[in-house]
Amino acid sequence: MDGWHGMLQPALDKLSGSDDQRTATLFVQGTLKVMLYAPQGTDPQIPHDRDEIYAIAKGSGRFVLGERSFSCEAGDVIFVPAGVEHRFVDFTDDLATWVFFYGPKGGEQNE
Repeated sequence: MDGWHGMLQPALDKLSGSDDQRTATLFVQGTLKVMLYAPQGTDPQIPHDRDEIYAIAKGSGRFVLGERSFSCEAGDVIFVPAGVEHRFVDFTDDLATWVFFYGPKGGEQNE
């Protein structure tokens, strides 16, 4: 992850640091959208219409995924299927995560 580490500070610089600027879009190609997400105080997310991967870049906390809750920290990767309730809770002030949205609306289906 050294390559991504060098991109973290420039991506963080794109955030204003205010509560209304928690995300920065960094790359879009086809169905792939790469963002940096840094919740502040609370995480007001609602379920998304596409599959999503979080790669925790900095900080730690707990992640609520549907009915489950588990700890997360820098280096962890979390998959969230489209339409599933999720959010970060009890997180450190420096929590920042790469976010990768991809695939069709409704998510990819397991076959």
